[in-house]
Amino acid sequence: MSIFRIKKGYNSISKTFRLPIDLVDNLEKLATDNNISLNQLVIQCLEYTMENLDEEDEKNKKGK
Repeated sequence: MSIFRIKKGYNSISKTFRLPIDLVDNLEKLATDNNISLNQLVIQCLEYTMENLDEEDEKNKKGK
């Protein structure tokens, strides 16, 4: 018989962020409306932002 193992899908680390109450309220509603966890929504928002940073802005920061 094979062993059942639960996979997380990605390595993770625990961090604490202080966020404005309004922002958290909006994120919680959006997560609930889309039937996903708040954590998963925040991950998706951060991944999208990192993938869509303004390249010129990034070049300017590296040049300083």
